[in-house]
Amino acid sequence: MATMLDAVVVGAGPNGLTAAVELARRGLSVEVFEAADAVGGGARTEELTLPGFRHDPCSAVHPLGVRSPAFTAMPLERHGLEWVHPDLPMAHPFDDGTAAVLSRSIGETAASFGPRDAGAYRRLLAPFRGHWDTLAADFLRPQWDGLPRDPVTYARFGMVAAQSAALLAKTRFHDEKARGLLAGLAAHGIAPLTGFGSGGMALMFALAAHECGWPVPRGGSQSIADALASYLRELGGVVHTGFEVKHLDDLPPARAFVFDTSPTALARIAGLGRAYEGVRYGPSVFKIDYALSEPVPWTAEPARRAGTVHIGPTYGEIREALRAALEGDDPAVPFLITAQPTIADPTRAPEGRHTFWVYGHVPNGWEGDATEVIERQIERFAPGFTDVVLARATAGPPSLAARNANYVGGDIAIGSVAGLRLLVRPKLARVPYATSHPAVYLCSSATPPGPGVHGMSGHHAARAVWRRLSSA
Repeated sequence: MATMLDAVVVGAGPNGLTAAVELARRGLSVEVFEAADAVGGGARTEELTLPGFRHDPCSAVHPLGVRSPAFTAMPLERHGLEWVHPDLPMAHPFDDGTAAVLSRSIGETAASFGPRDAGAYRRLLAPFRGHWDTLAADFLRPQWDGLPRDPVTYARFGMVAAQSAALLAKTRFHDEKARGLLAGLAAHGIAPLTGFGSGGMALMFALAAHECGWPVPRGGSQSIADALASYLRELGGVVHTGFEVKHLDDLPPARAFVFDTSPTALARIAGLGRAYEGVRYGPSVFKIDYALSEPVPWTAEPARRAGTVHIGPTYGEIREALRAALEGDDPAVPFLITAQPTIADPTRAPEGRHTFWVYGHVPNGWEGDATEVIERQIERFAPGFTDVVLARATAGPPSLAARNANYVGGDIAIGSVAGLRLLVRPKLARVPYATSHPAVYLCSSATPPGPGVHGMSGHHAARAVWRRLSSA
C-alpha cells in the first residue's frame, strides 16, 4: 500500500511551490507534480529566439516579489535567487521626446510630472512611505481574513485604493504626464480604468517602486522557481516534472490536494462538476520576445535607463486600448508594457547583445497577429527599433494557453480582475482556497490576492490547509 502523504501539490508555479514550502516547513510530507519538463509556470526562462538569449515567456519584472512577505521569510538567496535593479524602475515616454519616470525617489518622480502635479504626487504617496512591509502584508491577503497589521495606515490607504484610476487621475492631477503614468500603472490589471480599486493597483505599484524597486532576478524569472524548488527539496519535499495530472486517481494518496491551476482545470481533475462555471476569465495579451543587436533606441533618455517602459502614452490612449481588449475589438493603437532585462542583467544575452520583452492587450482567445501594430507603436518612441531586431518570438492567446494551461483563453491573470473580482476570487467564499471537496484546495492566482509573482496565494492556501490538517 502506498504511503499516505500529508499534501500533494499540482502545478509547480510560484504559488504551488510556495504552498509546498510552507507546508514542508511545518514538518508535513509534500510532493509536487508538474506537467511541464521544468518548474516555473508563469516564472520560466527559455531560449525562445536565438542561442544564448534567455527570455521570460511570461512574467519578467517583479515589484511585488522582491519584498513579498512569503518570499522574504525564506532563505531564497541561499538557493540562488539574486535581485538586480536598473537605474530607473520605469519610464513612460511621450511624443515630444520627454518622459515621466517612476524612480526609487518620490521627489524625482514628482519632478518628472511638472510643477502643477509634483506636489500632488508627493502628498498622495507621503502617508505610506516607510510602511511597505505591513502594508504589503495587509494588501496581499484576503481582505476579510482577520484584522490588518497596521489598521490606521491600511484604513488610510483603503480610502484611496478603493477609488478608480479614472477618479484619481481626474481629481488629483492636472496634466497628461501624471495622468498617463497613473493609467499605465493601473493597466497592469487589464481592467477598466473606471473600475473599483484600479486606483489602488496603481498606487501599490508606485509605492513598490519607491520602497522596493522594480527588479529582475539575475538569470531570468526561472531563478525564482528554481530557488523555491531547491528550498523545498532541502526541507524534504519532492518535485516531479513531466507528470500531467488528469484525475485525482493519478496522484498518490494524500490528506490534502492543493492545485496551482485554473479553477476550470481543478474542477475537471477533481470531479467537481460545474463548481466554477461562473468564473469569468479576462482579456489576454499578445507577447513578443526579441533578440536585439543593441539596446532599444529610445528617443527619451530616461527610457534607456529603465527596466520597464510603458508605451501609451496618454490616459485617453491607454483607456481606449483597454476598452478594445475588454470589448473584443482588434488592437489598433495598443498600450504596451515592455521590459529590457539586459540593461541590469547582461547574463541574459551574448556580450553586447540584448533581450527585449513586450506585450499589448488583446481580447480573450483572440487569434490575430499584433506584431505589426506593436512594432509600429515601439517605432513611434524608438525610431529604428526594427533595424536592431535579430529575431523575435511571438505568442498570442492560443499560444499562451497552449504553453500554460492555467491561462484560459490566454488570460495571464487566471481570472478577470475587473471590479470586485480582484477581491472575490474565484467566487464568494469565506475560505476562497477551499472547495466543495474537503481535501481539495486551490492556490493559484485565481485566488486572493490575485496575479503577480509574489507567492501569496500559495502562502494563504497553505495556511488554510494547515489549519484543517492540524485540527483533524
